[in-house]
Amino acid sequence: MAFLDLFDSGFRQRNQDHFAAIVRVAMSDGIISGEEKAFLDRLAAKLQVSESEYQKILKDYMSHPINPPSSYDRRLERLYDLARMVYADHHLGTRQTAMLERLGIGLGFSTANVSYVVDKALKLVRAGVDLDNFIEEIKHMNR
Repeated sequence: MAFLDLFDSGFRQRNQDHFAAIVRVAMSDGIISGEEKAFLDRLAAKLQVSESEYQKILKDYMSHPINPPSSYDRRLERLYDLARMVYADHHLGTRQTAMLERLGIGLGFSTANVSYVVDKALKLVRAGVDLDNFIEEIKHMNR
């Protein structure tokens, strides 16, 4: 196996794990709404998750670990994706918010402030900010 194949394999696995984490949020209320499904479809394409991998993850999303990115900006990108997933059906149930907080801890956010970070993330997503503004606002919050 070539070195580039090893890198590609690891990259695909991280994308699948990230996708599975988002599926966890979508499934936290027991169903995937039409808007959540549309978001998952778009995200799967963005993360290069094949249709067969997509179906496999839907059936067994809990077997994928939450692998936190090493860079803070990457963590914020994942939080942005997750917050958009929670907000996709415009119904912020306590189970979905609690799941987002657990995933936030899994991404490396401190247990002491994860509720605050998640609340801010959801407010920013609700306001329709793009990824760059989201990252800047969350970073500004921590100054």
